[in-house]
Amino acid sequence: MGYVVLHLDKSPDNEVPMTAHIARTKIPPNAIPSLTYLNEELVEFPEDVADRTEAINHRLEHAGLTRKIGMNQVRVIRVMLTGTQEDMQRIVQEGRLKAWCADNLDWLRKTFGAENVVSAVLHMDEATPHIHAAVVPIVTGERRKVRKEQTDGPDKRKYRTKSASRPRLCADDVMSRIKLKEYQNTYAAAMAKYGLQRGIDGSKARHVTTQEFYRNAIARQQNLQDNIGELLRIEEEKRKAVDYATKQEQTVREELHRTATELNAVKGELKTERLKNSAAEVGTTILDGIGSMIGTSKVKRQEQEIGMLQQEVAARDETIEILQTKIQTIQADHSREQTVMQVRHAAETANLTKRHEKEVSLLKTALSKAVKWFPYFREMIRMESVCRAAGFDDKQTATLIKGKPLEYSGELYSEEHDCKFTVERVTAQITPNPTDKRKLQLNIDKVPFNEWCREKFEKLRHYFSKEPRQFKGHKR
Repeated sequence: MGYVVLHLDKSPDNEVPMTAHIARTKIPPNAIPSLTYLNEELVEFPEDVADRTEAINHRLEHAGLTRKIGMNQVRVIRVMLTGTQEDMQRIVQEGRLKAWCADNLDWLRKTFGAENVVSAVLHMDEATPHIHAAVVPIVTGERRKVRKEQTDGPDKRKYRTKSASRPRLCADDVMSRIKLKEYQNTYAAAMAKYGLQRGIDGSKARHVTTQEFYRNAIARQQNLQDNIGELLRIEEEKRKAVDYATKQEQTVREELHRTATELNAVKGELKTERLKNSAAEVGTTILDGIGSMIGTSKVKRQEQEIGMLQQEVAARDETIEILQTKIQTIQADHSREQTVMQVRHAAETANLTKRHEKEVSLLKTALSKAVKWFPYFREMIRMESVCRAAGFDDKQTATLIKGKPLEYSGELYSEEHDCKFTVERVTAQITPNPTDKRKLQLNIDKVPFNEWCREKFEKLRHYFSKEPRQFKGHKR
């Protein structure tokens, strides 16, 4: 069982930025632009009132206030209503979102007064569906902080007692500690039917404001950019090191190849030398005796050559050890090269991510301008989904979006009744909604599509109720 989320916040003087945020004339980073068309204004504005800011001012002007509104007075209270993310998604999947919205509006009007609830917008383009409401704190009755009556004196002025029933602007009366707890209790009771309950009383959990969220997001993005720059610098240094190591490796390989050739030659010479040493050991005594007798210089010369060969073998062994050390160094450099490649890959990935975020930002800006310049843009996107759900193909949908009439024969699907209706030569057209000029509607033979589906469904149900035997045992 999830929790309700109810947050009240006193607003500063300027409500234009928040109105732009709620109306999505300025798309925030955490919103999904492709889902913005699902957002809905739940409170109808008075005539000649265009947006939330004007609705707040309209209420203040027509509330019958007798005192001038001070510069430091709170003119509106922002109320955010939602629930745990998993539970809100469940409510949407169960098809209970409209009922949830209606119950939220009912609670707002009963709690703060119907005339004081000047705006309530459902947001469906973020991770969790939620409602932003604007409540003007117009109250009646005696003030909470009544000054204690002072002792009358000869110079004490007498003031006329003001009527307790007159309306006044007072956010402190609405936002008192006792009432805030009462709001949490009554709201949880109203939302209990949706599987939501009140949070823990006295919890230390802290609400993160929208400004704090965006400020933290910008800080994280700045840190990421700094890290990317540092990684690119390291990558450049590693690239130079790899180039130098590659050249060194090529030189060492060439030297290793030459040394291997020489080593093979030395091995051949060593085999020959071992044979000579064996023969020399066998005939050492004879040669010594003969040398002492004949004093030949040939034996001495051979002994000198054997000593030189042994020195060369020792030198070759030392060279082999040096080459083995170089091979180990090359292998270590190769390992570092792989590490450099991994760092380069990470930097390229970060660069691609940054480029993608920039493209997404450009798309968001373009979409925001399109919504601002073309009032029906958002409605046209919604009507495209309605036409496709009804059964029109791409070409037919494009014709309808342009506002042109379309003669159609085939099947039309109703999501409300989960039923398809076969039609012959009907005329479909998208026109402005006569009750709300800001919205569009799909008409079939000049009848709104939902009403047309209801009439067709009632006719089918009436027809089936007359002949039940023909459908005996049939299941939908």
